[in-house]
Amino acid sequence: MLPYNVELDGKTVLVTGAAGFIGSNLVMRLFHDFRNIRVIGVDSITDYYDVNIKYERLKEIESLNRDWTFVHASIADKDAVERIFSKDRISVVVNLAAQAGVRYSITNPDAYVQSNLVGFYNILEACRHYEVEHLVYASSSSVYGSNKTVPYSTDDKVDNPVSLYAATKSNELMAHAYSKLYNIPSTGLRFFTVYGPAGRPDMAYFGFTDKLVKGETIKIFNYGNCKRDFTYVDDIVEGISRMIVCPPDENEDGDRYKIYNIGNSHPVKLMDFISILEKAIGTEAKKEFLPMQPGDVYQTYADVSELEKDFDFKPKTTLEEGLTRFAAWFKAYYHLS
Repeated sequence: MLPYNVELDGKTVLVTGAAGFIGSNLVMRLFHDFRNIRVIGVDSITDYYDVNIKYERLKEIESLNRDWTFVHASIADKDAVERIFSKDRISVVVNLAAQAGVRYSITNPDAYVQSNLVGFYNILEACRHYEVEHLVYASSSSVYGSNKTVPYSTDDKVDNPVSLYAATKSNELMAHAYSKLYNIPSTGLRFFTVYGPAGRPDMAYFGFTDKLVKGETIKIFNYGNCKRDFTYVDDIVEGISRMIVCPPDENEDGDRYKIYNIGNSHPVKLMDFISILEKAIGTEAKKEFLPMQPGDVYQTYADVSELEKDFDFKPKTTLEEGLTRFAAWFKAYYHLS
């Protein structure tokens, strides 16, 4: 691992999307890793999925009794962002607030423009004027579109999105411009199909599980001929925790800007994934096979060589381990026998 470049002891970290799946897990990890740290979380708590899960995540953070402040606001609200930055000296920003989901972007594009573009612009402007030491922000494997060269490398071109959601991850370009113009050290993270306990109900693994326990039919698109690079949430936050204290050095162009893939680097066939989930739940699924949905891609596959080289880290949780933990959480949360 690289030596620490940002000392967080006694400093403040802002995590946007703090009630979200990755954001809440990151906040808890930060409090675990750093003894004397203050964390400010911001989240608009939209009803894109069950808000009770979001409040449960916040409740778990609050139970730690650490130096934690939560702000219920949208990063698309420029005045709200300004108030947060003007009130506290923020050293590191981890921007995870975003409207997620490929298919939802087809019918609700405004939500993506507001959160993923306008909101991120507001964060960039605040980082510019308040001189943060490091900006870490979420991107997505969706930027690779229907790229047929695997594994996906951060050197690949990503100018052929197949969904509006993927197109809004042009936040990478915005971050690059601000990094270059205003010397903001910036690290972008392309996440690959993140899953785990208390995850997002809109994700396939969560929806499949819900239907499995109810005895309902699951819809399998592209007739099951898909592969996904499933990445357990603990591996994601491990990577972020290592990165936030290590802003990128200047590259050959003098920019302090870097992008990494965070994925398990082990694509799993959809039918194999369903088989593992059936075993974890203890129920065989009823299946309906359908064509590919608009905006979907055949496979995702992360090249994490840069992550390994710079941070001596690679996600390692197997799908069997991860889905077993998720299944246990699901049964407990929904009071299933």
